[in-house]
Amino acid sequence: MYKKILSYVGEYKKKAILAPLAIAGEVAMEVLIPAVMAMIIDNGIKKGSISTVAGLGLLMFGMALVSLFFGALAGRLSAVAAMGFAKNLRRALFRKVQEFSFANVDKFSTASLTTRLTTDVTNIQNAFMMFIRMAFRAPIMLICALIAALRMNARLSLVFVCAVPVLAVFVAAIMTKAHPRFKLMLTRYDSMNASIQENLVGIRTVKAFVREEYEKKKFTDNTEAVRQAQVNAEKLVIMTMPFMQLIMYSSIIAILFFGGKMAVGGDMGTGELSSFISYVGQILMSLMMLSFMFMMFVISRASIQRIYEVLTEEVDIVSPENGIESVADGSVRFQNVSFSYFKDMNNLALENISLDIKSGETIGIIGGTGSSKTSLVQLIPRLYDTTAGEVFVGGKNVRDYSLDTLRDSVAMVLQKNVLFSGTIRDNLKWGNADATDEEIIEACKAACAHDFIEGFPDGYDTDLGQGGVNVSGGQKQRICIARALLKKPKIIILDDSTSAVDTATDSNIRKAFREQLSDTTTFIIAQRISSVQDADRIIVMDAGRINDIGTHEELLARNDIYREVYDSQQKGDEE
Repeated sequence: MYKKILSYVGEYKKKAILAPLAIAGEVAMEVLIPAVMAMIIDNGIKKGSISTVAGLGLLMFGMALVSLFFGALAGRLSAVAAMGFAKNLRRALFRKVQEFSFANVDKFSTASLTTRLTTDVTNIQNAFMMFIRMAFRAPIMLICALIAALRMNARLSLVFVCAVPVLAVFVAAIMTKAHPRFKLMLTRYDSMNASIQENLVGIRTVKAFVREEYEKKKFTDNTEAVRQAQVNAEKLVIMTMPFMQLIMYSSIIAILFFGGKMAVGGDMGTGELSSFISYVGQILMSLMMLSFMFMMFVISRASIQRIYEVLTEEVDIVSPENGIESVADGSVRFQNVSFSYFKDMNNLALENISLDIKSGETIGIIGGTGSSKTSLVQLIPRLYDTTAGEVFVGGKNVRDYSLDTLRDSVAMVLQKNVLFSGTIRDNLKWGNADATDEEIIEACKAACAHDFIEGFPDGYDTDLGQGGVNVSGGQKQRICIARALLKKPKIIILDDSTSAVDTATDSNIRKAFREQLSDTTTFIIAQRISSVQDADRIIVMDAGRINDIGTHEELLARNDIYREVYDSQQKGDEE
């Protein structure tokens, strides 16, 4: 797991290696400075030699400058390496998510993926920066200072023999208990982010139903759950610093007590005692840094696991090797197709669907809510794969196509119309990045969008804002239809995509489709009979099965479900 994550250091590996080398230089100077200070006291001040004090003082000043240089260099190198590592990790995560099928995204949830791309990566970035600094600084300083202290006075160094095991046992106990608490804390973050995302996306609905107070309470509950999880996790970690300081100051008191006796008895010089205390500080500070690093490791370990889960997630829909690179036509065939969102044959959304559609046909699909109309068409571009049976496009199994080729040949206008930040022209060019102005205008005219776009002060260069907040629902639908038309696909799927436009506009769009897309296979999912009655054939869906197939007249004559929907809509129009 750690090897996989660290592989994303990538081109910043050189800086990640140089940072510890710079730290080694900084530590070497810090360890030597107390020895020089002892010489100043014992050989200079005690003997009254001003020249010795001045010479050694200049040497110590120069060593301090060298230490400062190496410290600043190490800080910069480690910061650049850590930020570069985080950049590579976020990019890898984002690219992995782009490969996900709908089923993969459903598994993690949007809110959880957002947390992993932000909070979890930041935790790992901070831990990595601390690792390449402290993981080298602390051991090097610990070893060097310990050797210097042992050489200076081995008996007095026995104080460390008592202090280190106590500190090690304490840190190990904290690490064991803290990890599950931090993992729970990140799960609570997921829930909070889900609440924020849901509320912001549905803010209009919240205000329309006057549910602000309810949403405030729900968000307060979520933030309280995060706070409580953080407190439970952090209250263990915050005990570390006071305990380490207790060990550190207890050791210093013991050193002063026993060292003072030695100095008074003449077994140790005053300068040596002063230097020894400095080494004690360095040793104990190194132990504190190591302990703190282990705590950071505990905090980041949960984040590392969560990111590793995403990076190693098996994408269930991938392009085959040497996949077919062209689609012959827009013919579609479903052969004994069954589908379950849970890959469970006992919980099917679609059951035993067999259907043969010729290229260029217009197929209407109608049925009640939950009849799996959308599920059926999502199998054509492999947004999901069948649980059983096969789907063919252009005479070839969809699993044999390169995903890019298949999806470039199928244009979908989904139930939820999605526009992105940028201008109308930018959004339209999602359909065809190389589309000319003439092609854009032609597609918008076919989608009955050109007139209202031209009515904006900036026309096609109008900024839509995030998610297309500057246009109405019907205008958004027509822009999405135009975007799909620019792909010039073999198959186009309109999933209830004219529900927000009036019947006259709906009729004009269908007329333009008949005239301009005569060679394109068209699927129209709709709630209104008027939207599908001109189709070559109409499929009536019921509880995940095909109830009937026929023309408008044939279904009116023989199908009870279709006739009931038609009569209810006609009655509604008359009233």
